[in-house]
Amino acid sequence: MGKIRIKTIGIEEVEKQEKKKAKIRAETKKQAKPEKAAKAEQVAEVLAGTEDKSEKPAKKKQKTAKTTKKVSGKKYLVSKKLVDKKKVYPLDEAVKLIKQMKYTSFDESVEVHLNLKELGIKGEVSLPHGTGKAVNVAIADDKVLDEIESGNITFDVLIASPSFMPKLVKFAKILGPKGLMPNPKNGTVSDKPEEAAKKFKTGSVRYKSEAKFPLIHQSVGKISYSEKQIEENIASFLDSVDRKNITNAFISSTMSPSVQIVVEV
Repeated sequence: MGKIRIKTIGIEEVEKQEKKKAKIRAETKKQAKPEKAAKAEQVAEVLAGTEDKSEKPAKKKQKTAKTTKKVSGKKYLVSKKLVDKKKVYPLDEAVKLIKQMKYTSFDESVEVHLNLKELGIKGEVSLPHGTGKAVNVAIADDKVLDEIESGNITFDVLIASPSFMPKLVKFAKILGPKGLMPNPKNGTVSDKPEEAAKKFKTGSVRYKSEAKFPLIHQSVGKISYSEKQIEENIASFLDSVDRKNITNAFISSTMSPSVQIVVEV
């Protein structure tokens, strides 16, 4: 409901004042209308500008991924030239070649890389000459439990007898994530823990293909081993995996190019 104005009739002077006020109000409204119209027009222009921008989507800045080109060292490139990538080398020739390619000052590991015919291949093998890596093996007893509880874990492999396993259960959350919880499947739970410990110390290797790909990568010794020792370790590993399961095989040292080898079934 609009504002009610009371008009006084009969008094001439009062009527003149009211007419004058009404005229002023009318003029004020007329002046206000263009201002409102102008403001409305400005708003319309702003809205129109916004619509134009929305019709033309802003160009997204394309992020260019920075690619870092791998640069091989001069010594590596020299070694690479010694390998014929089209050739499949007999094991003895391949071993001589990776020893020839050594250019580092440290004792590199010798590695075997296998492409397999199927997933889920795993096993254990005692390499004739060990891996060259010192393995700290512990047999579970009360002293070892105290060390685990205090957070002092110094062993690489923990062996336990079946009768001692109940005492280790409470440490499963500590040992499990580290891969140190004794397990019958990997030979770390044994009725003869001393014999099992000796086996692990003398170069027993557990291997398993990758979860999603039929591949195995395994260290089988040191480049400082004699050629014969390296050959015997590699042969034992291939036999354990079973050569008929292998599509192709490569050997290398830690820093050398890989060399494909003959896999005789």
